[in-house]
Amino acid sequence: MTAPTDQHDSADLNRDRDLQAALRRLDETEQAARDRLFEFLRIESISTDPAYHHHCLEAAEWSAAQLRDIGFEASVRPTEGKPMVLAHWRPTDGEPKPHVLFYGHYDVQPADPLEEWDTPPFEPRLAEHPVHDEVITARGASDDKGQVMTFIEACRAYIETSGSLPVAVTVLLEGEEESASPSLGPFLAEAGDELKADIALVCDTNQWDGGTPAVTAFLRGLAFSEVTITGPARDLHSGLYGGPVRNPIEVLCGMLGELRAPNGRIAIPGFYDGVSEPSQEQRDEWQSLGFDEAGFLAEIGLVEPAGEDGYSLLEQLWARPTVEINGIHGGYTGVGTKTVIPSQASAKISFRLVPGQDPQQVITGFHQFIDQRLPRDARAHFNGEGGAPAVGFDMSSAPFQAAAQALQDEWDIAPVRLGCGASIPIVESFRNALGMDALLIGFALPDDRIHAPNEKYNLKSFVKGTRSWARILSAFAGMSDDA
Repeated sequence: MTAPTDQHDSADLNRDRDLQAALRRLDETEQAARDRLFEFLRIESISTDPAYHHHCLEAAEWSAAQLRDIGFEASVRPTEGKPMVLAHWRPTDGEPKPHVLFYGHYDVQPADPLEEWDTPPFEPRLAEHPVHDEVITARGASDDKGQVMTFIEACRAYIETSGSLPVAVTVLLEGEEESASPSLGPFLAEAGDELKADIALVCDTNQWDGGTPAVTAFLRGLAFSEVTITGPARDLHSGLYGGPVRNPIEVLCGMLGELRAPNGRIAIPGFYDGVSEPSQEQRDEWQSLGFDEAGFLAEIGLVEPAGEDGYSLLEQLWARPTVEINGIHGGYTGVGTKTVIPSQASAKISFRLVPGQDPQQVITGFHQFIDQRLPRDARAHFNGEGGAPAVGFDMSSAPFQAAAQALQDEWDIAPVRLGCGASIPIVESFRNALGMDALLIGFALPDDRIHAPNEKYNLKSFVKGTRSWARILSAFAGMSDDA
């Protein structure tokens, strides 16, 4: 082979040499990587239950120790709630390199109902699966410990083989993602200078199917409110007052029933202000995926989409806003009968938003919707409101293109550009608080049963996820060489 004649060719060859060494190391140490993941999964780091606080501390210390073990400067940073794990790997050769911030979380959802687990939720195991061959079963296997460890293992393989990483890396792991992240905002304000990077990498997302990687191109936003309707001054005996007295439950249910028109459109004033239709290119791309709408619904016992007429199920999930009634409470709901007309009835409402919608404008429109329908002798009160806008990403950017090619190199198929019907508030926080965009790449699947009994993570997703991150880090270093 002819020796490289310029510095650019030499850098390419060195980078590919280091990548191939890291990939070989990942193959050789697959069992050890799985053992480390199982050790992580045994920690019962349930953030929502104070009884598990010490387990969350244990998970934070374990994570920091793993990062220190492979050469990161890692520390556990206290907060008012669960601690943050913050770690840095900085280049030592003095050459400028791209800088990435990797974000994940070490906390998990409660395991209840325990009786529905096939095996104990914090005793990880490999299990045969009728569709996906071998899977890792445990609480947190997919959300988010398995995903976190794909990145850490990729870094481990690089450092063990070449003594360095191809880019500068900061790792941020939080312990309250499953309990609304109350400490994250203050921590970003306090430690923002330590966290700023060229781009954030967020792993808490899906691939398209078991053999196809994906990059999430946009996230729906969120707005939420709780409305309480008050009628009589106190609860009343329905025999003595039933008929002439306005029942708040009836009033509330009547108004909520008008939120959607028969064609699925939301009836809130100004709700669709700023909403754009999916482009034909987007529609064609989603159509080409061959998404099984009937199978998607059948898995949860349903037979037909209930969103807006004229839109496919994927369009309803990824490109259209919605309103959902998350809970209703009023009157007597205990065992047996209590013939009461309640004084109050409440409902919790959430809105999934698309780019162009303002959460506060949506909440204001909801207030107007309710106020316009209030009868005499009924009053409305709103509480617990907030939200975050939808987030879209530039798919033509250099980081996206580099990551997409790296994923294709590993999986032998181009990644799908997914939308996400859910919200990931940290992504908007990175953009607003740190001026930093994010790249959303994960290896979970919709059937991983996250937040449910028998959560699993495909062994293939874990193994190829580690290799994918190694390729992505190398590709980011190549962007610097090409600059």
